[in-house]
Amino acid sequence: MNELLINIDWYEIWQATLDTLLMLGGSLLFTVILGLPVGIVLFLVGPRQMFANPALYTLLSFVVNVLRSLPFIILLIVMIPITVVMTGTSLGVAGAIPPLVIGTTPFFARLVETALREVDRGIIEATQAMGASTRQIIFNALLPEARPGIIAATTVTAITLVSYTAMAGVVGAGGLGDLAIRFGYQRFQTDVMVVTVVLLLLLVQVLQSVGDRLVLRFSRK
Repeated sequence: MNELLINIDWYEIWQATLDTLLMLGGSLLFTVILGLPVGIVLFLVGPRQMFANPALYTLLSFVVNVLRSLPFIILLIVMIPITVVMTGTSLGVAGAIPPLVIGTTPFFARLVETALREVDRGIIEATQAMGASTRQIIFNALLPEARPGIIAATTVTAITLVSYTAMAGVVGAGGLGDLAIRFGYQRFQTDVMVVTVVLLLLLVQVLQSVGDRLVLRFSRK
């Protein structure tokens, strides 16, 4: 086994794994904080909704679609000056989080909008008929009913972030992706490449399993 993994430095693998988890956790937190309100607004001002506003909906949809369609590798490069201003560096975990958040927030917001659209309109109408305020409708009716869908959206976003963190290794963001590129690809160390890929696959499986369990637990169907 040692002969097969001759190039493996387990301490470096551990540090890269920790960096990946930090990037994933930090960027997912900010993505949810920013993307959830955007998704709620997209839903509320959408066609045939409580605050239908075609002009605002078109503008928000355009911005979301533009950011979603921009390839992440290009976004990484374009955002380097902004990232340096925000964090003081474009390298490491700190330098990766801003582009990760910008890259996934529109994606998550659209998933949230879709989850909210699946809520039975009768529940919203019944809440309105009881004289509930907009805030009560959102927090007491919409979000609780859409919770399984939002959890599923968070799971999908987290898995997308895993692939983005690996891609961020191209610009020196650290993590398993950086290790795979510097050692597995540039130095032709196949064993390093295999180990990093296996760890990323395991991380995705864990995220999907946890997400599925949470969706099942909070589902009312």
